[in-house]
Amino acid sequence: MGKKERGGPITGLDIGTTKTCAVIAEANDKGGVDIMGFGCKPSKGLRRGVVVNIDSTVESIKGAVQEAQEMAGVEVESVYAGIAGNHLQGFNSRGVVAVSNREQEVRQEDVNRVLEAASAVNIPLDREIIHVLPQEFIVDSQDGVNDPIGMSVVRLEAEVHIVTGAITSVQNIIKSVIKAGLEVADIVLEQLASSEATICADEKELGTVLVDIGGGTSDLVIFVNGSVVHTAVLGLGGDHFTNDISVGLRTPVAEAEAIKRRYGCALASLVLNNESVAVPSVGGRPPRHLSRQVLCEIIEPRAEEIFTLLDQHITASGYKHLVAGGMVLTGGGVIMEGIPELSGQILGLPIRLGYPRNIGGLVDVVNSPMYATGVGLAIHGAKNDGRHDQRWKNNGDGLLQRLTHQVLSWADKFI
Repeated sequence: MGKKERGGPITGLDIGTTKTCAVIAEANDKGGVDIMGFGCKPSKGLRRGVVVNIDSTVESIKGAVQEAQEMAGVEVESVYAGIAGNHLQGFNSRGVVAVSNREQEVRQEDVNRVLEAASAVNIPLDREIIHVLPQEFIVDSQDGVNDPIGMSVVRLEAEVHIVTGAITSVQNIIKSVIKAGLEVADIVLEQLASSEATICADEKELGTVLVDIGGGTSDLVIFVNGSVVHTAVLGLGGDHFTNDISVGLRTPVAEAEAIKRRYGCALASLVLNNESVAVPSVGGRPPRHLSRQVLCEIIEPRAEEIFTLLDQHITASGYKHLVAGGMVLTGGGVIMEGIPELSGQILGLPIRLGYPRNIGGLVDVVNSPMYATGVGLAIHGAKNDGRHDQRWKNNGDGLLQRLTHQVLSWADKFI
């Protein structure tokens, strides 16, 4: 089977804790994508974003991709896969090099060297670098430079944000995709993908927090001056609401999920006293009718916990005073009534829900925050099509060791 040509269909694959979504799209002339096909299947092989059963994960991938292919009428060969989980860690780093050519002029090789120097950090043997995200260049103590090529300087510095992950967790994602009969064009941090679909350039420049609340985790990324300055993963998500409802109302998990989706509210003060909820019982017992207020009193403490922890984390990062653009909430966990109001009260920031934007084609099928990551992966792929990171192509020994290749790839994207 031949390799797809640049400019053809791009596939984003969101392998989440509760669902696996495949989005097939094509780049349009407006800087976005046109949706061609969409598929979504339940995930049964992941826990908190990490693969715990490869065979189940493979089946979910195959089902989602097949559904998307049938809708789009095309065959998928490679995917841009998202990665999440508590094993992911982000930190900032700086590199410095001297520009020693005769003209004292910054060239591409100098930029590559300084980004490689910024990436030369000590990390544990069981971890590998996933992303090296350039923030800014500093030329002879002058900061805020986006493209130093051609400038006359003596000292060139670069500040970057580095994301690392557990080797085994990354390899298991890649193995699952390959066993499903697909190639991995690139691995992308899920909150970065979600930001591609939901946040505009002005918001990134002004300073904005994006929180993607999925089934097993809540993923955070902070933008300041257009660049990523902080990333983190909180091990709480929408499944915790479901489990609380299941235990609190003594109902099966599947029924608790349905109740959450239909009647859930994160702020009890928004619920009328006369509203009731039918709750299926277990063991053949008849269903019960409870006040919706009782349901919300179960959900609200968990929502308060999640947003309080997020607020503490954002404050501890030192960037909260720089996010004048407020917070964008996306992911399936934010669709519940009352989430924007409660989060705004706790964090004291302007809040909006993040829906996929800059898209055309079959917009209706992905017009929800829960599909922002899949759409964002397709947008990322459209922007970087033809510049695939070769280290993801095969799943052999040393798969993640090609740091130099990755740094050069990100340098190309940044400049």
